[in-house]
Amino acid sequence: MNVDGKQMRPIWFDTQSQTVQVIDQRFLPHKLIVEDLKTVDQTIYAIKEMFVRGAPLIGATGALGVYISLVQKDNKGADNAYLVAECHRLKNARPTAMNLFWGVDRVMKAALKHPAYQARVTAALDEALAVIEEEAVNCQKIGEYGLPIIEAISKKKNGEPVNILTHCNAGWLACIEYGTATAPVYTAFDNGIDVHVWVDETRPLNQGSRLTAWELGKHGVKHTVITDNAGGHIMQHGMVDLVIVGTDRTTRAGDVANKIGTYLKALAAKDNHIPFYVALPSSTFDWSITDGIADIPIEQRDPDEIRYVQGLCNGKIEQVLVPPETSAAANHAFDVTPARLVTGFITERGVCKATEQDIMAMFPDKKTN
Repeated sequence: MNVDGKQMRPIWFDTQSQTVQVIDQRFLPHKLIVEDLKTVDQTIYAIKEMFVRGAPLIGATGALGVYISLVQKDNKGADNAYLVAECHRLKNARPTAMNLFWGVDRVMKAALKHPAYQARVTAALDEALAVIEEEAVNCQKIGEYGLPIIEAISKKKNGEPVNILTHCNAGWLACIEYGTATAPVYTAFDNGIDVHVWVDETRPLNQGSRLTAWELGKHGVKHTVITDNAGGHIMQHGMVDLVIVGTDRTTRAGDVANKIGTYLKALAAKDNHIPFYVALPSSTFDWSITDGIADIPIEQRDPDEIRYVQGLCNGKIEQVLVPPETSAAANHAFDVTPARLVTGFITERGVCKATEQDIMAMFPDKKTN
């Protein structure tokens, strides 16, 4: 995507230095900082501490992490047990995002096909880069398949702005290109449709107000930042035409795990008869489970993410304490939206209903015994 005239991605492999590099998203929108990932420990830390975040990007980072494990200092060459153990550590970095497990396993499998060390390194890098390019293409296709949904609303409104509400950041910063939830928005905007995005701030880390607003602004898309709790109100007053969100893991029966607060938006959309779509590549589906509430682990993160708020003050990024210092805090990172509240899924293969029958009809090759 374009950032001040420069094409950027949130992760890339620098061929000159032979190093994996990422945007450290903790400091956006106020500072654009690039970090090198040279060890598995650094990669795990980047995932845990959310230098990188968003399901497709976490998957891409994990995929490149397999390559990093093979070239980091003190690696054990073509030792299978070493590689499997490092991949296990990578997959444990965050428990909810399906793409992390998928990306690591895919590259590990490709690497283990080669007994010779250098061939193994080459295979791991090639497969990781293939993951990145495929996910970029998948997000582009999500935009193309989501476009008719926005076009139909625009036509019904006689060209007046289509108001879209999204939650957290499911844009290119969370993916590789285009984003998931934002891909249809960018595609509609690029095709001349008048769109406006209501951007949930998305507490506690404000990925909406920090990241979604930043990237929409860079692309020229009209947007307004709102508090997380304003969504229901603006839906009641006819100010939202469509809700599109991303997801970190979705069951084959259509239950959706996404950033905490998504479930409440789905309930408000249902009550106000507003379409609620989830945009995702097939790598985010967990084909092995059907009950999201029972079977998707929900990450509980550091309570300090709730207790402190980060922002720009007198030119410096500062953190301030909000509640009483002695108050306890609970930080559930995700919630699960039942399939019955989802209008449909926008995927790289098209749009389908949120039922196991329709999902598996679109992805017959993913059927498990």
